[in-house]
Amino acid sequence: MPIKISNRVAQIKPPATIMVGMKAMELKARGHDIISLSFGEPDFETPDHIRQAAVDAIWRGETRYPPVDGTPALKNAIIHKLKKDNQLEFDARQIFVSNGAKQSLFNLLVSLLNPGDEVIVGAPYWVSYPDMIKIADGKPVILTCTTETDFKFKPKQLENSITEHTRLLILNSPSNPTGKVYSADEYRALADTLLEHPKVMVVCDDIYEHIYWGDEPFHTLLNVCPQLADRTVIINGVSKAYAMTGWRIGYAAGPQELITEMRKVQGQSTSGACSISQAAAVAALEGPQDCIVEMRTEYKRRYTWLLEALNGIEGVECEPSDGAFYAFPSFAAIIDGMDDIRDDVELAAWMLEHAGVAMVPGTAFGAPGHLRLSYATSMENLEECVRRIKAALGQ
Repeated sequence: MPIKISNRVAQIKPPATIMVGMKAMELKARGHDIISLSFGEPDFETPDHIRQAAVDAIWRGETRYPPVDGTPALKNAIIHKLKKDNQLEFDARQIFVSNGAKQSLFNLLVSLLNPGDEVIVGAPYWVSYPDMIKIADGKPVILTCTTETDFKFKPKQLENSITEHTRLLILNSPSNPTGKVYSADEYRALADTLLEHPKVMVVCDDIYEHIYWGDEPFHTLLNVCPQLADRTVIINGVSKAYAMTGWRIGYAAGPQELITEMRKVQGQSTSGACSISQAAAVAALEGPQDCIVEMRTEYKRRYTWLLEALNGIEGVECEPSDGAFYAFPSFAAIIDGMDDIRDDVELAAWMLEHAGVAMVPGTAFGAPGHLRLSYATSMENLEECVRRIKAALGQ
């Protein structure tokens, strides 16, 4: 007798990034020569002083259940980080530590949404946003952004999408998958619209904050509009900036009332994040920051090379960006010129088979016709991938 799955789970699908990555690993295990550009994971090792902090914590006996919402040491480190890097003031009751930034967002959605509540998401979007909203019984409202709007939505577009059911807006800057960044002026313009709609909450997903090389300093929404502090949550973590994806530490900072509810959700699901990982995260936030500069410099070097290389492929158009570690080129012209390929999903499968390069189809990000390439890999791999793509296309 088949098991009946809940309607809530039946409507969601596994993340495309994970599916492509698993397919690439499966082919590698069978002896195929595959280079994967699918995972959004730094290719650097966690810095030594962070790893040593974890070892020290083990020998100090910090192996018991931690507080559900984070150890006092880590919460204090987050408070200091937000003040130093972002000029934002929070206290410990407004800070929440979770098993990765993804869980902070999940707990927020579950705490905030009721059936039918709408959440505005700009496309291209991180693959998990829509399905996480659905799990929380919300309704994703997708705002399609194109190269004409620099892959960012404008105030008029936001205004036109807000209804009586709108509960939340998600902002992601630098963006996964486009690497686009909202400037202070762009945030200010969006804030003017949001101030006219006091029932709309805002989430700023700032996980790529430190992988940024724009001309102006990094801004989050509250830097330009502190009036929105009572309805804005900032989500961040140590995974990307410090090459700590496997340590699973994320955090949220926001209104105390909502943070309290998020703590309740976590208390009945995973409980607190790993105590050893939290000790390591303290070292990451409070220790030397040279590692961030070194990794960011290398990401920008790869980005600069890859942008020119992709635009050198006939039929490929790749927009410049200011952060994260993804290129998001359009392959629309190539798809149109191939008789046996109908869309980016089929093209990604074709590239995996004929070029041995794993890329994620843009449809998964709400942007058909594109492919996402992670350049969190070596220059040698990037050079070989471009060579393979061109060879497969007969160029």
